[in-house]
Amino acid sequence: MNRAYTFGIVGHAHRAQLFAGLARRLPDHLTLVGAVVRRPESVDEVARRWSVPVFLSPEELVRSLRPDFVITAVPWPVNPGIVTTLVEMGARVLTETPPAPDATGLRRLWASVGARRLVQVGEQYLLYPGHAARRELVRRGVIGQPTSVQVSSTHGYHAVSMVRGLLGVGFEPVAVSATAVTAPLVDPLTRDGWTGDDTPKDAKTTLATLDFDGRSGLYDFTDNQWHNQLRLRRIVVRGSRGEIADDTVVRLTGPRTILRSPLVRSQLGYDLNLDGFDTEHIAFDGEVLYRNPFLGFRLMDEEIALATMLCATGAWARDESPPPYPLAEGCQDHLIALAIDEAAERGTRVVTAVEDWAKP
Repeated sequence: MNRAYTFGIVGHAHRAQLFAGLARRLPDHLTLVGAVVRRPESVDEVARRWSVPVFLSPEELVRSLRPDFVITAVPWPVNPGIVTTLVEMGARVLTETPPAPDATGLRRLWASVGARRLVQVGEQYLLYPGHAARRELVRRGVIGQPTSVQVSSTHGYHAVSMVRGLLGVGFEPVAVSATAVTAPLVDPLTRDGWTGDDTPKDAKTTLATLDFDGRSGLYDFTDNQWHNQLRLRRIVVRGSRGEIADDTVVRLTGPRTILRSPLVRSQLGYDLNLDGFDTEHIAFDGEVLYRNPFLGFRLMDEEIALATMLCATGAWARDESPPPYPLAEGCQDHLIALAIDEAAERGTRVVTAVEDWAKP
């Protein structure tokens, strides 16, 4: 490949730290050239932590360093303004999810920058190795035409992205019905680690159905399901000739012939495999569906997905490849996620409209 893709970061919290860490671990692929913070007292700390120049405005970073693209990893309410500022300067942008906090904000952001086509959204879930392998099976037509996707794994716009991507739907109206129920659940793990608390507490589960005019999605998310391992993750993709349920595939292959096969991950480092702990590939019926593009770097799935998105954004920024996840897609994901919340809160069916970002 050519020289490493260069990027700057606006923000320095948890997500920004993940991006900076990937640049540190993948120097031949990615180079963090600078950062932007809001408070002057944060400048020295971030400069020391990341070993890059730190600025107090996005304009300074772009004018001084001219990176291939700029990541905005900031609180939702301020993100649209920062994205708009960067686009007005002609910078390529990768915005964290979601691009704006509410439907009005999404529409305003699109009206401000949509026509420039300079913004991608950092939606990484379909780039996870397992999800990427499932999507490849769907693309190959192994289960026929995809008709339904069930996701119980992650929340809101991320889950919607998985449903839309696996179904292959675009920007058409979606009819959403939802409900929220509360039940006791022990919550032993958070982002910060083990809590030491095994007392059940009320946890909300949101259940929603998404009707894409004949194709459907089922959304099922419980509070803190990202970290709480007492709730198993489930993904089901149903098609006209079979279905994928987690890592099992069943399909019709011929007259009176229904076969069941697993998705098999080649995970290095077990037992007497001395090649280091790493994901190598995911195979189906003896054929590789997915190969880890960062083999040898010992990345977890989230890091593989994020690094894949960053490199794809860099290639797009240099006009070497198509856009990885345009702003329109991220806006549509969050519009539907907001409709799920509204339907659950009101107890009524919500139908989304065709928005301006649906236009070519």
